This record gives sequence, structure tokens and C-alpha cells, in this order.
Amino acid sequence: MSTPRVVSLVPSLTEAVAVSAPGALIAATDWCTHPAGLDVARVGGTKNPAVDRIAELAPDLVIANEEENRQPDLDALRAAGLDVLVTHVRTLPRAFAELDRVLTACGVRSRPGWLDAAEAAWEAPPLFPEPRTAVVPIWRRPWMVLGRDTFAGDLLARLGVRNPYADHSERYPRVPLDELRAARPDLVVLPDEPYRFTADDGPEAFPGFPCALVGGRHLTWYGPSLAEAPHVLGRALREVRV
Repeated sequence: MSTPRVVSLVPSLTEAVAVSAPGALIAATDWCTHPAGLDVARVGGTKNPAVDRIAELAPDLVIANEEENRQPDLDALRAAGLDVLVTHVRTLPRAFAELDRVLTACGVRSRPGWLDAAEAAWEAPPLFPEPRTAVVPIWRRPWMVLGRDTFAGDLLARLGVRNPYADHSERYPRVPLDELRAARPDLVVLPDEPYRFTADDGPEAFPGFPCALVGGRHLTWYGPSLAEAPHVLGRALREVRV
């Protein structure tokens, strides 16, 4: 059986396929930064892929995600006669199931070791036995935070971090800064994607609150990074700054 030719429109899936099915990946988005040195064709962004260019490459499979990618682009790819596999991930167990599905579709015949390691890593006890509350901004101007039913929120909950907006009617609600401060969280978690919060851009909005800067790859990606995510996130959450 020949290795399928795959185009990935999801950075985390790009990494998963690249390390698990060498030779399968023929193209990825401009945002696909892992693994380092990835040498494949580039086909635009996750929100604006070059559909015509992808069609010219004639892949056997395009892998995408319901949240990362826009439905009109997926429809256009299918209209071009391409097979598109779309993942739906909002919890850690679902991430593991979808990774199995993607890797099987990409010709991986045996379960990769990193996937077993990732599942084992998340079986550890919560980082905070006594739950801490944390607001998790993902954007500013306007301020937006993690709300209900998100993969990142599920990961944080498994570490013992409670999101006061987890029951909000929206998945990524817009919340005024004054209201975020008034929630009096134990922590403010500031990831570097989709908005790139840094030590100089984000913590200053929450004076007096412990702020944890975390990598989006470990908070929002589902792939090989999941094996080290509990340790990396745990370290960042402990080393907070006021």
C-alpha cells in the first residue's frame, strides 16, 4: 500500500503527521512551524488557504479542523474533488481519538510512541489539588477569553484550574477588562496564540494579579506536544509573576 499524499491545514496535525508518517506530508500552511525544518510546500494560512494551489498538488487527503479552518474553504476543496478529513476536538479524550483517526488515514499502521506517552502524561494527578480559578484571555482590543466547551479549557481543568467563564453561553466571549478583574481570579493565563501575549503586552492590564505566560502550542495544540504539555504548563502556572 503506497503512502498517501497529505496536505495539512492545521499546525498541530502537521506536526503529528510529519513525525509519524515520514514522506506523507506534501504541503502545509504558513503557520505550521513544527517540526523544525519542515520542508514542504506552503499553501497560505489556516483561514485563507490557497485552494487552487492545493488542488494543483492533487493530494490524496487534506486534513483540517472545524475551528481552525473556514467552511467555505473546505467546501471549495471538496468541490475540487479532494478528500477532506475534518477533526472536531474540544476535549482531551476526543483529541486522542481524532489523532488516531488522522494518523490511520495518513497510512500510519502502528500507534506512535508519542501518542502513548501523551496519554500517560495526562494520567498524573492534578497540578493543583485545590482548584484555582483563572481567566484565560485569547485576544485584546476587544478582550476575549476562553468560555465553554474548549480544548484549552479542558486541559486546564485537568490541571486543577477552574475557568469562571466555563459555563458562559459563548465559547469565546467578549468580556470587558473591568469585569475580568472583578472576577478576582487566582491566576491570569496569557497564551501566545492566537494573540501573542508577552511579558510586556498583557500582564500590565492585570495589576496585582499573578499572570502566567504560556505557549499556545502546549495549551491549544493536539499532537506530539501533548506528551510534554502537563509538565510545561505546570511549570508556567507555578512560575507566575505579579
